[in-house]
Amino acid sequence: MNTRAKKRNTLIQILKTDIRQHVRSKSFWIYSALFAGFVAVMFATGITESQVVGFVGLSRLMITFMQVSMVILPIYVLISTVRSLVGDRENGVLEYLLSLPVSFSSYYWAKFFSRFFVIYVPVFLAFLGAALWGLVKKLDVPWDLFVLYSALLAVMVFFFLGLSMYLSAVSKSQEMAVSTAFIIWLFLVAFMDILLIGILLKWRVSPEPVIWTALLNPLQVFRTGSLILFDPKLTVLGPVSYYILDTVGRPAFIAYSLIYPVVTGGLFAWLGHRYFKNHDVV
Repeated sequence: MNTRAKKRNTLIQILKTDIRQHVRSKSFWIYSALFAGFVAVMFATGITESQVVGFVGLSRLMITFMQVSMVILPIYVLISTVRSLVGDRENGVLEYLLSLPVSFSSYYWAKFFSRFFVIYVPVFLAFLGAALWGLVKKLDVPWDLFVLYSALLAVMVFFFLGLSMYLSAVSKSQEMAVSTAFIIWLFLVAFMDILLIGILLKWRVSPEPVIWTALLNPLQVFRTGSLILFDPKLTVLGPVSYYILDTVGRPAFIAYSLIYPVVTGGLFAWLGHRYFKNHDVV
């Protein structure tokens, strides 16, 4: 067996072990029950019977699910993942594991993909359960929206997971990692709403660079991407919608909202891997 095959087998073994460890924890089932319970509550309260901007049924439920996920998922991914590497280092687990025939790369990427699995799968299953229950209730299921929203949730998790792994690799302590993650989340939330950039426009700044600066914020990209699927005219964004739709166009912006988080999240993950591999992490 060559070296590459050994590394792949080691990565798969660590991945399976880490997933089993997370699945056995109470926090995983509480997290899963949170999203499943939220879908059940939305059905119980009759949200599928309400109408917003002409959308009713499961379309209405999906946009509500996306808005709630946008609030919960980023902070959950950051706080739960940012401790992974630095926590193992402080507890001596990392020193023990790396004394075995385990490469830095195998350990790092196994942690990355196991976290993606245990964070994204419960959200996706809750989302899928809503669609299947809609079929049982004989509701029209917008499968195109389902696929795009599922992809948007996946790239949102991917971005914040890459950022979290980078912070976990470079932080010197768990406290520093959690504090930094929380500050970054607050910063992203503070500059999330495009409507608030009117303050910047009062400084006689050209609107185009201001809008694109705002759209470098991943949270704003997720919000606008989910809205453009739900409301093709982006009426809730006001005049900004004309610039986005006329300059970029709906299909191009949907592609941007899916590709940009993957590229930036992958870059953060790669930088974290590079630091983890080339520095004294023990």
